[in-house]
Amino acid sequence: MTEVKICGLSTPETLAAALDEGAAYVGAVIFPKSPRHIAPEAAAELFEAARGRAGIVAVVVNPEDALLGRISQSLKPDYIQLHGTETPQRAREVRALTSAKIIKAHSIRTVEDFVGWQDWTDAADILLFDAKPPEGASLPGGVGHSFDWSLMTGRALPAKWFLAGGLDAANLGEALRQTGAPMVDVSSGVERAPGVKDISLIRDFMKAARRS
Repeated sequence: MTEVKICGLSTPETLAAALDEGAAYVGAVIFPKSPRHIAPEAAAELFEAARGRAGIVAVVVNPEDALLGRISQSLKPDYIQLHGTETPQRAREVRALTSAKIIKAHSIRTVEDFVGWQDWTDAADILLFDAKPPEGASLPGGVGHSFDWSLMTGRALPAKWFLAGGLDAANLGEALRQTGAPMVDVSSGVERAPGVKDISLIRDFMKAARRS
């Protein structure tokens, strides 16, 4: 089965659904501008139920050291997902500060947006390719848009990478057919409103992943 990360979880019920359905990774979005934001200390309490059952991911955007310290001390994530304009050097610093593995998100709209991803082969443990948000958007991701999946055709990529951006139960099969993604990330595609996860949509998405 394709490995699934369900991101932006914020309630015990939806986290339990993700875990029970076999999500390989579960994500806490720690970014106040996001409707999915959860404070590190609240995330620590919630995600303790996932410890040992799925990889715990803290999603951050251009984080300062003080925030990383709070996340490391309270949540103790397995992964830090960098979703801003961080450099490879900054990613190495984050890894050293937190002892967590690194997921680096790359925003994609055109073929030119793939330039430079090879610079991350040593700085990130897993890459994530997400749809670039519209001009002027306040969020770097989680806006429910897909990019042109044909851009992934024939592209030499590392063994572990996530496809993200506008995925849901209805289009997951086609997304995997076009991209061959070994891992997928979903957030808005399992929500009934921004930041409000839906248990039935989580189950439908995981069923679609199991069919892949």
